[in-house]
Amino acid sequence: MTTAWTAAHVRLIDPRRFSEVPLVSSAEKGALQVGRVYWDMWPIQSPDGRVARIRGRELWMALSAPDRGDPSLRHFEAKIHLLEHRSGGWHDFGPLLPDSLDRAAVYEREWAGSALFHDGCVTLYFTAAGSRERPGGYQQRLWETTAALDESGLPSGWCAPHPSVKDYGLHYTPADAHEGEAGKIKAFRDPAYFRDPDDGGEYLIFSASLAGSVSAFNGAVGAARKGAAGDWQLLPPLIAADGVNNELERAHAVFHDGRYYVFWSTQRSTFAPELRGAPNGLYGMVADSLFGDYRPLNGTGLVIANPQSEPFQTYSWFVDASLQVCSFVDFWGLAGSVPENRHFGGVPAPLLQLEIDGDACGLVQGSDSIARIAR
Repeated sequence: MTTAWTAAHVRLIDPRRFSEVPLVSSAEKGALQVGRVYWDMWPIQSPDGRVARIRGRELWMALSAPDRGDPSLRHFEAKIHLLEHRSGGWHDFGPLLPDSLDRAAVYEREWAGSALFHDGCVTLYFTAAGSRERPGGYQQRLWETTAALDESGLPSGWCAPHPSVKDYGLHYTPADAHEGEAGKIKAFRDPAYFRDPDDGGEYLIFSASLAGSVSAFNGAVGAARKGAAGDWQLLPPLIAADGVNNELERAHAVFHDGRYYVFWSTQRSTFAPELRGAPNGLYGMVADSLFGDYRPLNGTGLVIANPQSEPFQTYSWFVDASLQVCSFVDFWGLAGSVPENRHFGGVPAPLLQLEIDGDACGLVQGSDSIARIAR
């Protein structure tokens, strides 16, 4: 059953009733590579959705590209890099997949996804973007690959990447256009692994666009279930924003305290024009089963947003089962000015922590923070 996130929900958003992301005070790369930008992060997770500890290490992945001075160009050179989070800092081990695998694939570049550590192996679910035959396009498919750990405890010896699903199915608009514009393209990307603790079923939750919609704003949270033969079978969307928003990005599910929470990121510019009072933020809905019905968190769907004084400072939030939230520094330090290339951060943002009380959700800020959000 597909639940609608509606214009009526969005119109209820009140800037006094959601958690603000703390102000970003710097965008230092630390131990990350100089001359590169980083965005769209995710941890390697255990099947329960928590950050895995792999031989004592906390390994993460992020999209990375050379810093060309224009952040819009990063999407056309994106590769997944393997990071380690230790002593409060980030360390880059370089590209996750060898160039030989990418050169042999039909896709051009790697966009965001998720990663699972299970039975001594790491499985990467990612967005295969573009077409090697015709570079620079916006085509998107869900792909995967698996590797064992080497002697140092890092994933190595990746198998040839292959599609997780073979087509776009009946419920989703194909994201196969070559031409496009950021924020207006259609989605079939960001696969996020989820295991349902109720029955052990395995799912991919992903960002999608509705088939058959008459609106240009037809974002959705898609789902696929793993069959007995190991193949992924597309299901109807869990959540649809028909007529509301074009992109429910980085969609993923978290099980917490007996309930199912689906989160996504979106931007003011991808809402339908009459709804663009809503901020760039992390949004979500909650249900008592994976297939709904879903209710908007905090009554509106908005969970956290950037400060009103810095509305673009962070983006692409991803929540793990411990309710830790990662994101990256986008355009920061604007002080009311228009975003310019020199304001782009391109580094991991400080990690945040959510707290949840039923249908209320916000940042951990004090003993009464959930009560304030829920009022």
